[in-house]
Amino acid sequence: MEKLKSIYFAGGCFWGVEEYFSRIKGVHDVTSGYANGNTQNPSYEEVCKHNTGHAETVHILYDPETVSLKTLTEKFFDIIDPLSVNRQGGDVGTQYRTGIYYTDEGDIETLRAVYEGEQKKHTEKLAVEFLPLEHFYLAEEYHQDYLKKNPDGYCHIDLSDD
Repeated sequence: MEKLKSIYFAGGCFWGVEEYFSRIKGVHDVTSGYANGNTQNPSYEEVCKHNTGHAETVHILYDPETVSLKTLTEKFFDIIDPLSVNRQGGDVGTQYRTGIYYTDEGDIETLRAVYEGEQKKHTEKLAVEFLPLEHFYLAEEYHQDYLKKNPDGYCHIDLSDD
C-alpha cells in the first residue's frame, strides 16, 4: 500500500469515470466523491443544486510501477471533451466540469506535460481545471461502484471497448 499514489480526476458524471479507471491494470481502487467546493461533506442533492462549488470527482489509487501517471492522464483526456464548459455528455452543471486535482507537487511536471500536449491539439483553450486538491468528500455509498451494481445504468462514456 505504501507504494501506491493518488490522483483525482473530474470528468463529468463520476459513475462512468470510476468504472473506466477501475478497469485499468495497476489501478488499485477508484472512489467517487466531491472535490474543491465551498461546503463541507456535501450530499449529492446539495451538489446537484449547483451552489456548493463541488465537482463530481474520482480518486484513483494506483501503482506507479504498473501504470504511470502519464498514462492515466492521457486516458483521462480520451474520455472527456476537454473544451466543454460545465458539461460532459448529457450532463450539464458546474458539478460536471472537468479537472485534474493533484496532491503531490512532484506530479505537476508530468501532469502539465500531458495537459500542454492536449492543448496543442486544440485552438480553443482547454476547459479542464488544473489545480491542487483542496478537499475531497466521498460520495454516498450508492454512488460507489454504481455501474457494477447497475450494469444498465446511465453512462456518458463508451465502456464497450474496455
